[in-house]
Amino acid sequence: MKTLRTIFLVLAMLMALTISADLTATADQVEPTSSGGDEISPTYETWTNSLRGTSRFLASRRPVTCDKYPKVCLAKGSSGPDCCKKKCVDLTADRVNCGRCGKKCKFSELCCKGKCVKPRSDRKNCGSCNNRCNKGSSCVYGMCSYA
Repeated sequence: MKTLRTIFLVLAMLMALTISADLTATADQVEPTSSGGDEISPTYETWTNSLRGTSRFLASRRPVTCDKYPKVCLAKGSSGPDCCKKKCVDLTADRVNCGRCGKKCKFSELCCKGKCVKPRSDRKNCGSCNNRCNKGSSCVYGMCSYA
């Protein structure tokens, strides 16, 4: 039992030292830079406000948004090439921004190629996007030739 208490005490002291060292370190500023053309690396820029009284973890960095740097949506790993309300989206597949910013599909609809479709009954998008039913068959409950 004493060894368990000793281990917890040592861990608590290490955590306290780590936090205090982190709070006293100076913040390095990183400016967003473009990598020579069409791509921009998704870096972070730091806030220049004082860290006194606030946690460095919560107040030190904020992400680069696409409203100021639109090419950030073209970077590898981005969620889409278009910018809507400071977020990178794919207008061809996003249910909240289908075809244009702010156009929402209904609950039972999907966004396929920028249009809201009903996958339970659409022959060209039966069950999912671009799932065509064969000639003569119909789409019922999201399945081709159900009956």
